[in-house]
Amino acid sequence: MSNVSTLANTLIPSEIIKLGNEISEKIRQGNNIYNFTIGDFDPSIFPIPSLLEEEIIKAYQEKKTNYPPASGISELRNEVAAFIKRKMLLDYDPSTILISGGGRPLIYAAYRTICDEGEKIIYPVPSWNNNHYTHFVNGKHICIETSVDNNFLPTAEELIPHFKEATLLALCSPLNPTGTLFSKEQLTKICAAVIEENKSRTSQQKPLYILFDQIYWTLTYGDAIHYDPVSLFPELTNYTIFVDGISKAFCATGVRVGWAFGPVEIIDKMKGILSHIGAWSPMAEQVATAQFLRNEKAVDDFLENTRSKIELRLRLIYEGIMELKNAGFPVDAISPTAAMYLAIKFPIKNKRDNQGELIVHTATITSFLLNSASLALVPFSAFGANKESEWYRLSVGTCPLEEIPVMLKKLRSALEMLS
Repeated sequence: MSNVSTLANTLIPSEIIKLGNEISEKIRQGNNIYNFTIGDFDPSIFPIPSLLEEEIIKAYQEKKTNYPPASGISELRNEVAAFIKRKMLLDYDPSTILISGGGRPLIYAAYRTICDEGEKIIYPVPSWNNNHYTHFVNGKHICIETSVDNNFLPTAEELIPHFKEATLLALCSPLNPTGTLFSKEQLTKICAAVIEENKSRTSQQKPLYILFDQIYWTLTYGDAIHYDPVSLFPELTNYTIFVDGISKAFCATGVRVGWAFGPVEIIDKMKGILSHIGAWSPMAEQVATAQFLRNEKAVDDFLENTRSKIELRLRLIYEGIMELKNAGFPVDAISPTAAMYLAIKFPIKNKRDNQGELIVHTATITSFLLNSASLALVPFSAFGANKESEWYRLSVGTCPLEEIPVMLKKLRSALEMLS
């Protein structure tokens, strides 16, 4: 008999953290690793906005160190509402906005608020952590395996057959790990189907809610446009919970300010759950973020500069990968459109490395890349995808520009050794 709960005993550890620990050990041993695993930013390359930094320091100097209100300070909720209105053209009252220490507690609280044990939770894979959150609430996993044909985003045709009796549809756009996002047509079909499903339910049944994680939505490139359920269908206001924050848009992963907005009855229950967990964003960071968001020029200038820096790195690596593909090497990639990620495929199973070892599954591809190309990437299997997927996530948030051509040359040399 186990001495711990069934939940704890059956929880799958984070493969990303496990891989990160292995890479850290190699670096500690003196190995030079091109580490593209972490969905984080190197502050020396991508510092937080200077105004935000100044306001954080000022807030601590002014002793803003007490507990914040459970919903978040009113000044920040007001500024978030104004930001949503200005950038998304959506009207949300500050009472429908909940502040937390990043997006994770908000996603957890949404699952806990909406889902009972055994209820159907629909989520596509690859996607970030939905499999774990479904496990936390002991929900019924309705896992939709997506394909490269649709940029690893789920289609209405794949989702609709599972809508009956489901309580939550978890979507992320732009998507972690692919850096792809829903087209207007794709999301319109899905949202229209959710509306029809909810119309068919009685007042005694829970509706089907959409959890819409859009933490990367300000990071889009070229002519890519971010679409969301409520902008497409205002009647989904009562059924959509958005998760957002400053972590990715403002390179502030360690500052820990996130927000959710949605139906007031859901947001209020989420607030109650988080008040017991204590996953509040620190008072000083809330005060500073409110001051920063108030300065529209500072916000817009920072976003424009950050987008250009991320896009340049994604584009250079993508072009390098496609050069390798065009030269006949077994590699492919999806053109980057959003976020900080590039999806790369290494179809090298059943080839042999320079030691004569047969590459037979994803784990051996990962080891080959790490040991022969000094390249650390995260397999899509870490995001719930098929264990034999040959696709990987590359994250550029810690990437110096001068490292890119060296990394690509090293990768080419490694691929040349395959037989």
